[in-house]
Amino acid sequence: MRDSAVDHTARGAVPGIAADRPETGDAETAFPELGREDVERAARLLAGQIWRTPVVRSEALDAAAGARLWLKAENLQRGGSFKVRGASLAVARLAAEGSRGVLAQSTGNHAISVALAARRRGLPATVVLPEDAAPGKVARLREIGARVVTAGTTLAERIAAVHDLRERHGYDVVDPYEDPRVVAGQGTATAELVEQVEREGGRLDAVVVPVGGGSAVAGACLATSGTGIAVVGAEPAAVPALAAALEAGGPVTVPVGPTIADGLRPDRIGALPFRTARASVSRVVAVPEAAIGAALRAALLHARLLVEPAAATALAAALDLAPSLGADVGVLLSGGNVEEGLLVSLLAGAVADG
Repeated sequence: MRDSAVDHTARGAVPGIAADRPETGDAETAFPELGREDVERAARLLAGQIWRTPVVRSEALDAAAGARLWLKAENLQRGGSFKVRGASLAVARLAAEGSRGVLAQSTGNHAISVALAARRRGLPATVVLPEDAAPGKVARLREIGARVVTAGTTLAERIAAVHDLRERHGYDVVDPYEDPRVVAGQGTATAELVEQVEREGGRLDAVVVPVGGGSAVAGACLATSGTGIAVVGAEPAAVPALAAALEAGGPVTVPVGPTIADGLRPDRIGALPFRTARASVSRVVAVPEAAIGAALRAALLHARLLVEPAAATALAAALDLAPSLGADVGVLLSGGNVEEGLLVSLLAGAVADG
C-alpha cells in the first residue's frame, strides 16, 4: 500500500471562523471556514446526546504495526457509527428553528444517524439510499421509523432525489458533507481520541481516518489544528475521491469500482470537506480490498472489536504505514454496521486461506 499513497504538502493553516450555515457562491467561497473552536463548541453542544466511546489497545496489533495504535471505537457509538455526532448537532438546530422534518442522502450510516436524531426530536425523517444499499442498514432505518427512498447508485442521483423530495415536502436537508455543523460534529470523535490518549500519558504523532465524502477527514483536520498531529486519509483503492481531488485541485467525480467498504463509496469528495482538509491532510492512502478484509478480521480477532469495512480501511492503512507516521498513531474506527453475510464470508475466506 505504500506505493499507492498520495502525499499532499500543506499550503498553510485554515483560519477558524465560526458560522451557522453555508453561504452561497462559487465552489471556492460557498462555505464558511471552520476552525478548531467549532469542534470544541460542537463537543459542548453534544454533551449528553452521544456516547464517549473507549480507546482500545491491542498488543498484537501494535506488534504488527511496529507502533502503538490507539483505536477510537466509534463502532460502539449510538447508531453504530461516529456520524451520529454531526447528525445530532445539525438536527437539534433544525428542530429549534421549527423544522417540519428532515431529509438526508447517504450510503447508510449518515442516514441512520439523521433518523435517530430526528426521532429523538419528534421529527419525521426521509432518507435517500442507493439502490444497492446494504440490506442491514435499510432494515435498521425502517426499525427507527424513517421513510426509505432509493435512487440509482451514484451520489448525483441521490442528491437529485433529495432536491425533488425537498420541493415536494418542505423538509430540511441534513447534508453529510456540506453542512458545517455536521463536519464540526464529526471532528469531536478525533478531538476525544486526542484527549483520551493524553489522559493515558501519551501523545499522538498521527491519526488515520477513513475517507468517503470527507466529513471525517475534514473534522480530524479541524480537531488537530495547531497540535502538530498529522492527519492521514484512507480510502478504498476502488474509490480514490480525495486523492483525485487533491491532484485536480478540487472535487471531481471518479469511477467507482467494487468495494466491500460501502460506507466509503461516494464518488466525489464534498466541497466543504475538501476546502477544510486540503491544506492540512498530510497523506492519502489507497487501500486494496484484500487489506480491508484482513484489517476487519484483525480488529475482531486481536482487539475484540467488530467494525465495518469503512473503519477497517483506516486500520489497514495504519497497519501498513504506522512506523513512518511515528510511535503513537490514532485510528478512527468509524463504525460497526457490517452486514452479517459479508462478515461470514470474510471470516470463512480467512479460514479457507489458512
